[in-house]
Amino acid sequence: MSRNQTKYIFVTGGVMSSLGKGISASALGALLENRGLKVSFVKLDPYVNVDPGTMNPLQHGEVFVTDDGAETDLDLGNYERFTTARMTKANNFTTGQIYDRVISRERRGEYLGRTVQVIPHITDEIKESIYRACEGADIGIVEVGGTVGDIESLPFLEAVRQARIELGDRNSVSIHVTPVLYIAAAEEMKTKPTQHSVKALREIGIQPEFLICRSERDLSEDLKRKIALFCNVDPKRVITARDVQSIYEMPLLLAAQGLDHELGDALNIWSRATDLSDWERIVDRIKNPKHHVEIAIVGKYIDFSDAYKSLNEALFHGGIENEAKVNLRFVDAELLEKDNWEALLDGCDGVLVPGGFGERGTEGKVKAINYARTRNVPFFGICLGMQLAVVEYARNVCGWEDADSHEFDPDTEHPVIALMAEQKDVVDMGGTMRLGAYPCVLKTGSRAAEIYNSIQISERHRHRFEVNNAFREQLEANGLVISGTSPDEVLVEMVELPDHPWFIACQFHPEFQSHPTHAHPLFASYIAACIK
Repeated sequence: MSRNQTKYIFVTGGVMSSLGKGISASALGALLENRGLKVSFVKLDPYVNVDPGTMNPLQHGEVFVTDDGAETDLDLGNYERFTTARMTKANNFTTGQIYDRVISRERRGEYLGRTVQVIPHITDEIKESIYRACEGADIGIVEVGGTVGDIESLPFLEAVRQARIELGDRNSVSIHVTPVLYIAAAEEMKTKPTQHSVKALREIGIQPEFLICRSERDLSEDLKRKIALFCNVDPKRVITARDVQSIYEMPLLLAAQGLDHELGDALNIWSRATDLSDWERIVDRIKNPKHHVEIAIVGKYIDFSDAYKSLNEALFHGGIENEAKVNLRFVDAELLEKDNWEALLDGCDGVLVPGGFGERGTEGKVKAINYARTRNVPFFGICLGMQLAVVEYARNVCGWEDADSHEFDPDTEHPVIALMAEQKDVVDMGGTMRLGAYPCVLKTGSRAAEIYNSIQISERHRHRFEVNNAFREQLEANGLVISGTSPDEVLVEMVELPDHPWFIACQFHPEFQSHPTHAHPLFASYIAACIK
C-alpha cells in the first residue's frame, strides 16, 4: 500500500497536558482495527531529548521498550495494549531525532549548499518520518505531544498542516482533544477553554473536524451544539469523553457516540461493523469482580503512577483474567529501611519489586523480598527486582552477608550481580543498554515452563547488569532454581523457588507484552496465586 492509500488521523490537544490524547488515539485504533482495518501509530514528542531513555520517570513516566530495542514514550504501550499493532523505532520520534537527522544530512552535503531551515527541511523530515512509519497501513493515527500554543510543538503542527494539503480531501482528519470544565461554584460547564484552543489551532492553519471533549460528566446536546457552532464543527462530531472507571471503557464510550462511523464517513472508508463483545466482557469483569487482591509494589517512583504504567496495566490484566479487582499499594522502598517497616507490607496478598536504576531504596527492596520469601507471600521480581532477589537469597540462604550488586557495592567479595561484559566499555548513557526482544530457554519441568506452556519464549529487556556466573553453581546448590537462560546459557533470565507458593523473578520486562484481552501468562498466574 502506497503512502497515498493510507488515510491519516491527526490527534492534537489543547489547554493542558494529561487530557488523554494517548488513550483517545489508542481507543480509536481499537475501534478501527475492530472494523477490519490495519492500523499504525506515530507519537511526535516535541522535547529535544533524542529519546526518553535518559529521562527520570518522575519527569516523563515509564520508558516503553519495543521489540527492536527502541526506548519510547509510554503512549506506545497504550497503542500496543489496545490493538495488535507492534511498535518499532519508527513509531516515535522527537525534536531531538528530527534535528539530528537534518543536521547529519547537512554535514554530509546532501542539501547541496542550500540554507537549511525549519521550513521546509525540518517539516519535510517530519512528514517523511510519518509516512514511513505508516507505510502499508490502512489508517495512520498520528498523536502530536504537548499542547497547541507550545513553541516547541510548532514545527510538528506546521508539518501536519502541510501533510493535510498533500494528502488531499477525505484522506485525513484532525481530531482535537480539549477540556470542558465544570465549575462547581457556578454549577456550569464552561466551553471557553475549548473555543480558545480550537481558535489557536485554526490560527496555525488546522481546522479540526472532530472534537473529543474531556469532562467529568456528559455534555448535553445543547452544549455540543454551542461548541460546534463556535468551533465550526458538525455537532455529531463533538464527542464526550467523560471520566470512566477504567481506560478500557473508552472504545465503548466512543462507539456509543458513533465516532467510528463518523470517521469512516469523513475518510470515505468502507468497512465491516464493529463487534465490541471482547471490550464489553473486559469492562464487565472490571466492574463485577469475584475476587479482590492487594499487591504491594515496592519502588522509589511511587509518587507518579505513570512511572510504572505498563506494570500497573499488566497487573490489572491479570485481574481481568482471574475476575479479580487488583488494588495497588505503592510502598516507598526507602521507608522499609526504617523501624516498624513490616507494617507497610502486612495484609498484602502479594509483593512485587519492579525494575529501576540507582542505589536509593535497594535495601528496602531486599527487606521486602525477604518478607515475601520467608512468609510465603507470592513474590514477583522484574529486572532489578530479580537482581535483588538473588542478592537477598545470597545473603540470607547462602550466608554471604556482604553479597550485593557491583552497581551498588564495587568492593563486595560476593558480587552476585555484575556488569554485563559488553557494557564495560560503554560511555554514552542513551540507547546503550541491552534493549529489545531476546529469546529465552526455560528449564523443563520448572514453574516458568508450566506457566508459559513452552520452553522457548521471547521477552523485552532493558538492563546493564546480570547474575554473575561465578556464583551460579553455588546459588543453585543452595536451592535457587535458574529456570530461564539465554539460548547459549550465558545469561540468567529467570529464577524461582520450588517450595514457595509463588516466587518467580525475571530479568526481562513481561509487562510490555500484556494485553487486556489476553493477560501475560506470568501476570495471570501471579494474580491467581495472590487470590489463593
